[in-house]
Amino acid sequence: MLRVADLDQSLAFYCDLLGMTLLRRQDYPSGEFTLAFVGYGDESDHTVLELTHNWGTSAYTLGDAYGHIALGVDDIYATCADLQQRGGKVTRAPGPMKHGSTVIAFIEDPDGYKIELIQLRPVPVSNGN
Repeated sequence: MLRVADLDQSLAFYCDLLGMTLLRRQDYPSGEFTLAFVGYGDESDHTVLELTHNWGTSAYTLGDAYGHIALGVDDIYATCADLQQRGGKVTRAPGPMKHGSTVIAFIEDPDGYKIELIQLRPVPVSNGN
């Protein structure tokens, strides 16, 4: 679960930019909050992300215990280029992770949460042709 300051802006990021689907959304007037669940498939067989918007809260302090969300992608370079072209904020360009060889990149959501992109398949090596 992530607490978000502007639910519409966050839904645009996770759904429009990252391609997730809004699975369900529910307002809780007595508690003054809204829950929205997004993901890449039905909750019965896919992991989903809960976005919580507390009404009247315009910003949060990101805790130091939070790391990041990680998503696997087939082509990290094309994915980052596409996300950037569509207004996404790439905060770490694709490249090998520190102390390893896995190719990763980072993007940032509207609230400043980091999302790691991980190359799922080996990156093709160009032979200069």
